[in-house]
Formats: sequence, C-alpha cells, structure tokens
Amino acid sequence: MMSLLLKCLLGAVAVLLIALLSKSRNYYIAGLVPLFPTFALIAHAIVGGERGAAELRTTALFGLCALLPYAIYLLAVFWLSVRFTLAATLASATVAWTVAAGALLLLWSRFVPAGN
Repeated sequence: MMSLLLKCLLGAVAVLLIALLSKSRNYYIAGLVPLFPTFALIAHAIVGGERGAAELRTTALFGLCALLPYAIYLLAVFWLSVRFTLAATLASATVAWTVAAGALLLLWSRFVPAGN
C-alpha cells in the first residue's frame, strides 16, 4: 500500500512541477519534467529486482528505442501547432505516437528474441 502511495505522490509532484513551471518565465522547462525517469526508476527497480540484470538491460534498451515514438510525438506537436488548433494538434500527435509505438512493438517482437 505504501509503495502505491509513493507512486501516486511522485506523479502528483510531477504534475505540480509542470503546472508551476509552465507559469514561470522559463516555461519551456516544463517540457523537461516529463522526462525525469520517475516511472523508469520504478520499472527498472521492479524488473531488476524480479528478473535480473539481463532483463534489466533489455528493458533499458527497449526504453532507448521508446524515445523514437516520443520524438515523433514532439515533432508532430512542433509541426502541427502552427497549422491546427491545440486540441487537433495534441490529438494528431497522440495518434502519431500510437502508430509509432505500435510499429516499435511489432518490430521489437519480430526482431528481438524473447528472453533477450
């Protein structure tokens, strides 16, 4: 129960930081907060503790590959933000992320053997 509470608290702190930074003179720093490895730390602690070093390495490698869908999302936001409304931009960028993430999962499952 305490572990779940800590996870919730970390998420709330991240949202609070984003809200506060978005109102500051250096509003762009709000884009850095989601990249703090809050959830990666949790995932790596669980995988490393339950599975071992080899699986932790695979999880880290997949995490590196997962930066590609995020980069596609950010490029879509950058490009679409001057062409569409905020809602259309974010919806389209989310679709782009979803397609890229789906492609990543498909390629990963096809080219990375299970257990590696």
